[in-house]
Order: sequence, then structure tokens, then C-alpha cells
Amino acid sequence: MKPLEKLLKKPGSHLPARPAAAPGPAPGQGSVPGPRRQSLSRPPPSPEEPAGPAGPQPGGEGRWLELRPPEAPLRSPEEPSPGGDRDREPPSPEPPPAARCCCGCGPAAPAPPERLLAALLERLPAGGAHGRGCGAESLLDDIVLTHSLFLPTERFLQQLHQQYPWGAWGGWGGDPPPRWEEGAGGLRRKRAVLAVLLRFLETYKGLLQEEESAGKVIKELYLLIMKDTSLYHDLEDEILKLHQLVETVELKVADETPPPNKQVKPLFRHFRRIDSCLQTRVAFRGSDEIFCRVYMPDHSYVTIRSRLSASVQDILTSVTEKLQFEEQSAREDALILVTMASSGEKAVLQPSEECVFTTLGINSHLFACTRDTFDSLVPLPEEIQVVPGDTEIHRAEPEEIANHLTAFHWELFRCIHELEFVDYVFHGERGRRETANLELLLQRCSEVQHWVGTELLLCESLGKRAHLLKKLIKIAAICKQNQDMLSFYAIVIGLNNAAISRLRLTWEKLPGKFKNLFRKFENLTDPCRNHKTYREVLAKMKPPLIPFVPLILKDLTFLHEGSKTLLDGLVNVEKLHCIAEKVRTIRKYRSRPLCLELEASPGQLQTKAYVRQLRVIDNQNLLFELSYKLEPGAQ
Repeated sequence: MKPLEKLLKKPGSHLPARPAAAPGPAPGQGSVPGPRRQSLSRPPPSPEEPAGPAGPQPGGEGRWLELRPPEAPLRSPEEPSPGGDRDREPPSPEPPPAARCCCGCGPAAPAPPERLLAALLERLPAGGAHGRGCGAESLLDDIVLTHSLFLPTERFLQQLHQQYPWGAWGGWGGDPPPRWEEGAGGLRRKRAVLAVLLRFLETYKGLLQEEESAGKVIKELYLLIMKDTSLYHDLEDEILKLHQLVETVELKVADETPPPNKQVKPLFRHFRRIDSCLQTRVAFRGSDEIFCRVYMPDHSYVTIRSRLSASVQDILTSVTEKLQFEEQSAREDALILVTMASSGEKAVLQPSEECVFTTLGINSHLFACTRDTFDSLVPLPEEIQVVPGDTEIHRAEPEEIANHLTAFHWELFRCIHELEFVDYVFHGERGRRETANLELLLQRCSEVQHWVGTELLLCESLGKRAHLLKKLIKIAAICKQNQDMLSFYAIVIGLNNAAISRLRLTWEKLPGKFKNLFRKFENLTDPCRNHKTYREVLAKMKPPLIPFVPLILKDLTFLHEGSKTLLDGLVNVEKLHCIAEKVRTIRKYRSRPLCLELEASPGQLQTKAYVRQLRVIDNQNLLFELSYKLEPGAQ
């Protein structure tokens, strides 16, 4: 089970005074290698109801939406849900505007994919006098964020290039735009194309480094606009902004000289190097190079240098060169790449798979072997041998650990490009783009969850274990105060692990004040009514804040599986709007910088290194063994 699927499943409470809740599965062990980015857990049958009509408006002028779980009968929002009104969520307090705004922009009508961009250009005001809340402005942002659902990025840019009026037609093929002639109409179209291009560059930024074909189209359109002197008088600021954006974004074009080799970046748990983990995290791109260890059946290893987006075949080629391995003609003697978890579970990776480094489990490793030696593979000794003892968490204060958790998770959250959320869920509808930064944050969330159980179960003294339990609840409270809901959620889920909740003697020693506090935390993370309590608390928070990211992906998954992108050849613009609203919410969370006062003393640096390189046990069977060893008779 993937970390995201486990994080969305919360077990029932184990405290005696807690009202009985529906039983849920206990958190399992770490990530099991499998196919890349499988479909997320199916959302519950009573999600938030969409605002607005659920079908096409008369005359085809309104926006439409069909939000329902797959295989369920279609029903209108006015009809009660099968479970009654008690299970239904109230409609969103900010539904999409249906009336025309001050610019005269009403809601967009469904259109074919090849006509939606032209319809957007027609709607953009001539003078650019549209702002927040304007229908055209909202539609512009919706399409830039979500166009990959119905149109590849390269094709979207080619259509934008076609819409730019320029003398004799010689664009990317197809019919010339309806207003390609010069004059008032042509100038308006140029303004509109420039507005879309600026928004596109502002949104994509560094992602364009990985888009060779898209970069070529952007550069051609940029040169075309820069040569158009008719725009300089009225759009001097926009032209200057375009020039600055193109200069800032390192566009990758196939026929240009490749840039010099980039510095090798340390991956998430890269060699556990102190100097690497103390560095400020930066965003990863598919072309970035990393070091990686690939192990042999005898647990020797080779270190290779590889692109983050490298395929399995590329990795095996590098390993073969390092080993000077001569491939035999027989297929069974050739090397294969295997992921090995600490629990002993193995999976063979296909040669065409890419970006395997960021999809590995917490304590998983890559092994290269022949098919004959596959059955003899065993986990590394350090992953299955546990030595109890005090760690940094026993020395540091709860405030120090909580603040360093928040600071590190803020760095990871800031590294995620907002489009990674869309690509992670909707990658089946478009050419796949790397989502390494989002996958690393999900791995970290699972890591913190297992860290809680590991520290408690490696503490042999009952009194010290009860004190550590109290400290972990304090850390969760401070993370909530810091508005780091990701750490808060992960700690609470970790404390609800079945191997921890069965420690009756430990929980009995916990002071009543902290028992009551933990019950409140359980209420806050209760998934009932689509996480209603958590959503209400989150709505009252102001940026900066770190949300529980798996729940955002769950909401996007429901939008994906509950409504179609295309129906009768028309784009569901209401679905695009709902997805874009989720992305804009993430944008709002990061709209202000995080300010935490962290000292640079040696003790603080030691705590910082400990928090950023947690040693955890992700093998649930091993956690249960430790738990029964500590309290054999606990229920």
C-alpha cells in the first residue's frame, strides 16, 4: 500500500473514554514498491457536493458538472444522498460566479478542446481591465493550470502561436485566426495572446526546462512579439515583463548547446550525510543528477551518477559499466533491477519505468541481480537489526523538535510546483511529467508516522517511554500551533498505530491532561463527514500554513473520477474550475513566508540534523515484535 493510501485511513481510538468509532485498518508498514503512482484510494461515497448545476444549462451557455462516484447512478444536487442529509456536506460557501462581472464576462460555455483557447482570447477585455473575481481572469487561470487534461502543452502553445495576428499567414498549420488582420481587432488579439503567454510563463516557470518542444514554440512566439513594434506604445510594461520572464526561465531547446553539467544534488535520504541534510532544500527537476547506490546480492554496492528521471534501462547500463559486466546472450543471465523493502518484499522494475528514485519506500533499496539470484535476495542487515537506546529526541525540547519539523516541511512544501498536484492525479490523461518533489513530501509524511512508533518502541524503560509519549503529544500540539498540519496529522496517525495503541501500561501512566488533549487531536483528525472538523479548523487559519497534503490529493482524485473531462466532445470547464480552485488554495497557503526563530548553536544544529534524517522502522511486523517484547500482556 502506498504511503498516501495509508495516511488517508485512520484507525479508531484506543483510549478508554473515547466514544466508540468505526474500526479502521491499522497503519501498515512502509511503502511497498509497485507500479509508479497507482490510483489513489477511492474517495468515500459522501464527498462535498459541488456548487452550481450538475448538468448543462439550457442553450448550452452555462457550465456543467457531473460529480458522482464511478458506477453510481446520476442524481442532481437537490436530491438527498443515500445516507440522508446527515452525511451530506454543505455546499461550498464560495460557488463559481454565474452572473456577469463588471467587465461583462459571464461564465464560460463548454467548447471543443481546439476552440477553448480561441474562446478565451475573445473574452479577454481589450484594455486588460480585468482583475480578481473577473470571469475572464478566472477562466484564464483555469485553462493555464488545467489545459494538460484535454490538450498537451506543446499543442496548447502551438494554438496560441496560431492565434497571434502577423501579416501573411505562416504559422503552425491550420486555418488563420478569425482576427488575424491588422487594426483594432488585430491589436486586441495581440493583447490577449500576450496576456495568456505571460500567465503561462508565470505559472510554469522552471517546469519549462524539461519541455524541449514547448520551449521552442515559446521562443518563436517571443521573437515574433518582440519584433512587433505596434505593441511597444500601448504595452510597454507587458513587453518588458515578457522579456524578463523569458530571460529568467531557462528554456530548453533541442538544437541549442547544452548547458554545463549541473551540480549533483543530494536526494532525500542520500547517504545520511550531515552536510547534505543541513542544506536548504531546493526543488528537483527530472534533468537533475544524483548519486545512488545499487546493491548486489552479496550486499556489496556500486555508486552511480544518474539523472533523476532516468529509466530503469539507463540505470542498469550505468551499473553494467561500473561492474564491467558482460551480458550473456541468454536473456535470463542479463541484469534486472529490483526494489527491496526492509520487510523482504521484492518487486522487479520494468526497463521502461522512469523516476524510480523518488518512488522507493522509506527503507527500500535498489538491487541489481540476474533472474537466477532473484529468490536469494535479502534485506540489508542494518534494516532488520534494531539496537535500543536514547536518541536526540530524549535530549531536545519539544519546541525545538516541533519548530525544526515545521521548518523542514515548509521547505519541502515550497519546493512542490503547484502543477505537480495536477500531474500526480491526472497523469493518465497526459504525457507524464515528473512529480519528484510531491512524492518526496508524501514519503516524508509516512516517515514521520513511522518515526513516532520507532522512538517509542526502542525505549525500554516504562517511565521513560511514558515521558516520551507525553513529549510527542506536546510536539503535535506545537506543530498545530505553528499551522504545520502535515506534521500534526502524521504524529497523531503514528500514535494510533496498533503497535503503539496496545501499550496499555504506557498509556495509563500518561497524565489525564494529555489524555484529554490527545482525544481532541483524534477528533480533529477524524475522517467522518469527509474530514469536516479538520476542514473547519483549516479554513480559519491564515497563511503561511502546511496542509495535510494527502487530503488535497484525495479531493483532486474525487474530482477526477467523479466527473468527465470531455463529454460529447466538449470540455467540462466547471471541472477545470474546481481543479484550479484547489490549486489556488495551495497557492494561498504559501502566499506569505514562514518566520520561525531558530538558533544556530551546536545543539540546535544537532537537533536539525536529527529531524531531517530520521531513522525509522517501517516494517510493521518488527514493530509488533518490539511492542510485545515491551508489554507482553497488554491488550
